[in-house]
Amino acid sequence: MKIAVITGASSGMGRRFAETCDNYGPFDEVWVIARRADRLEELKKSVKYPVRPVPMDLTDRAKLVEYRDLLAAETPEVKLLVNAGGFGRFEAFTDTAPEVNLNMVDLNCQALMALTQYTLPYMGEGSAVVNIASVAAFQPIPYINIYAATKAFVLYFSRALNREVKPRGIRVMAVCPFWTKTEFFERAVDLDKPAVVKKYVAMYEPEDIVRRAWRDLKRGKDVSKYGFKARVQAGLCKILPHRLVMNVWMKQQKL
Repeated sequence: MKIAVITGASSGMGRRFAETCDNYGPFDEVWVIARRADRLEELKKSVKYPVRPVPMDLTDRAKLVEYRDLLAAETPEVKLLVNAGGFGRFEAFTDTAPEVNLNMVDLNCQALMALTQYTLPYMGEGSAVVNIASVAAFQPIPYINIYAATKAFVLYFSRALNREVKPRGIRVMAVCPFWTKTEFFERAVDLDKPAVVKKYVAMYEPEDIVRRAWRDLKRGKDVSKYGFKARVQAGLCKILPHRLVMNVWMKQQKL
């Protein structure tokens, strides 16, 4: 049985990856993972292959073991893994509850790493792992501190792993979107507090990010960035001192 596994599939880019996974198909089944079971059921109407909803909270390590055991029981050939689950918080580090920061690291880093490690034994030549990072991965960002740090982990983990599994014919690619119109902001922004982010340089559609990601995956890239402004910002962050980059961010957002 040849399958795709997509986390964060209930909304945003994860949902769009599921709906367009025929770009890397065909599949006998698409396993979609997120907390909201009803949203996963809805995907049966828009995904071109049979969908298996796997509702679970990936910050719960017991659920990660359940995923490992499901793979062991089914022994599928996993042709595609998309790790799209994650969240951020726009707030000063010291103002954010410790459990929120820990939860963010658990989902953005630990769950992604665990799912990748559990899935790789079921992947062979021609398989691919797509991890959602962010343009934030290229710079330290005050007031979006933990989120940016977790996405830096995703970026460098993905690029290094790509080199490790290349001899097996498996590819790993990090997708680094800029600001994107998803439900991400519903959790990132606290409307009862003064806004941290007051200016968005660009705002892209998830469809465009995913379309570019499929193209870059087929071209063998290990990093995918969509949009001129996103690519320019990532490029500048590589050559400019990070102290200057942070000063520009603080001034831009009037922090």
